[in-house]
Amino acid sequence: MIDNLIQGVFNGVSTGAVLLLAALGLAIVFGLMGVINMAHGELMMFGAYTTFVVQNIFKSLGEPWSDFYIFAALIAAFIFTAAIGFLLEKGVIRFLYGRPLETLLATWGVSLIMQQFVRSVNWVILAGLLVFSILYFGGVWALQRRPNWDAIKNWAIAVLLPLTLAIAGSMGVFMAQIYKIAVTKPWFGAQNVDVTAPKWLRGGLAIGTLQFPYVRLFIIVLTIACVIGIYLFLEKSPWGLRIRAVMQNRQMSACLGIPTKTVDALTFSIGSGLAGIAGCAVSFLGSVGPNTGQNYIVDTFMVVVVGGVGKLIGSIAAALAIGTTSYLVGSGTFTNIFAGIKPLVDFFTFFATTSMAKVLLFVLIVAFLQYKPAGMFPQKGRSVEL
Repeated sequence: MIDNLIQGVFNGVSTGAVLLLAALGLAIVFGLMGVINMAHGELMMFGAYTTFVVQNIFKSLGEPWSDFYIFAALIAAFIFTAAIGFLLEKGVIRFLYGRPLETLLATWGVSLIMQQFVRSVNWVILAGLLVFSILYFGGVWALQRRPNWDAIKNWAIAVLLPLTLAIAGSMGVFMAQIYKIAVTKPWFGAQNVDVTAPKWLRGGLAIGTLQFPYVRLFIIVLTIACVIGIYLFLEKSPWGLRIRAVMQNRQMSACLGIPTKTVDALTFSIGSGLAGIAGCAVSFLGSVGPNTGQNYIVDTFMVVVVGGVGKLIGSIAAALAIGTTSYLVGSGTFTNIFAGIKPLVDFFTFFATTSMAKVLLFVLIVAFLQYKPAGMFPQKGRSVEL
C-alpha cells in the first residue's frame, strides 16, 4: 500500500512538473500583459515536433551523437518557439492589449491555424511563407524609412499585402507543377509521431520494490533547472527587474523610461520558449500529434488561476497539487489505498479514469476559488486595487 502511494506520488509529481514548465511562461505572460493565450498549447506542440526533428537528425549521425540529441533538442525547442512567440506578439497580440476577450478569440484562431499548419506543412508552404515574409516585412521596413510613412501607411499595406500574397502563391503553384509530389507531400501529416528517449534515459532507478523511470526523473530535474533559471532571471537581471516593474505598474514604468513594448515582446518570447521546453518533456510521455497541446492547455490555465497570477511560488504549488491529485485519482491509486473502506472505494472507483478525475479536479478547484478567488498566492500592491 505504501509502495503504491509513493509510486503514485512520484508519477503525479512528474506530471505536475510538465504542467509547471508550461504554466511558468503562461503565468508570466498573463500576469504581465493580461493576455489569455489559447495558442500556448500549440507552442508546446511545436516544441515536441522540434524534438522529433532533432532526434531524426542526430539519428542520421549515428552513435554516440544519437544518445545526446536531447540537449540540442531543448535548445532548439526553446529558440524556435520563442521566435514564434516573438512573431505572434508583434503580429497579433500587440494590437489587443487591454482586451482579454479579444486576445482569447484571436489566439484560439491562431491555435487552429497552427494545428492545421502542422498537418499540412510541406516545402511549397514553407517556401511561400518565406517569400511572403521577406517581401512583405522587407517592404514595410523599407517604406518606414520614408519621412511620410504615417501618411502612406494604410495604402502601402493595402498594396503590399495582396501583392506579396499573389507572388508567394504563384511561386508555390509553380513549385508544385515542377516538382510534383516531392515538395507537396506533408512532412508530418495528421498521424502521431514518436520520440524515443536516449539509451541513458531508458529503464529506471530501483529502490527496493519501487521503480522510478529515468525519463520522469529527468523531467523533474529539468523543471527544477528551469524554475531556478527563471527565478534568477527575474530577480537578479536588469531585464528581470524591468519585467517585474512593468508587471506591477505599467504606466509608472513607462514614465521612468522602461521600454514597455520591448519588455512585452521579451516576456512573450520567454514564455513561448518555456512552452517549447515543456513540449520537449511531453514528447517523452506519449506520442506527438497536432492535438498534443490541447491535452495540456486547460490544466495549464488551472495551474495559473489556482496558484495566483504572476506568482512563481503559486505556480509551483498549484502544478504539483493538480498533477499529483489528478494522477492519484485517475490511476486508481486511492482505490487501492482505501481498499478496506467501501464508501471511499466506491467513490474513487467512480472517478478512476482520466476524464472523470478531471471532473473531480474541476469541482475541487471551483470550491477552492470560492474560498480564495485570487488563488493561493494573490498579488499585493496598489495595482491590484485599481
